[in-house]
Amino acid sequence: MDAGAGAGAGAPYASRTAEEVFRDFRGRRAGMIKALTQEVDKFYQLCDPEKENLCLYGYPNETWEVTLPAEEVPPEIPEPALGINFARDGMNEKDWLALVAVHSDSWLLAVSFYFAARFGFDKEARCDSST
Repeated sequence: MDAGAGAGAGAPYASRTAEEVFRDFRGRRAGMIKALTQEVDKFYQLCDPEKENLCLYGYPNETWEVTLPAEEVPPEIPEPALGINFARDGMNEKDWLALVAVHSDSWLLAVSFYFAARFGFDKEARCDSST
């Protein structure tokens, strides 16, 4: 399984336990928070409205990337919000960042639920170690 879609996605990554899915979530979230706070100037510049539909990807290794969506159909994992760059110049910067953050949170949850469904984290699987 890829670390995510888009260029520079990295080496294959497998989330097969609930703990691994949580680590994946936490790493992706940390990368996106970095983009939206510590590296916001770089993030803002990469989201040029003159470019095509761009997405913000967070990766399990706490990095992030602004790039085009994956070309494979269907994508390996759910895709983040498409076209985050188009509203950049038409909105107040803080409002735009808040909008990207909301979409990013939704994407992080979608990826986690995708892994949970894919690896069958049903009640029996979660309770296996406690019996």
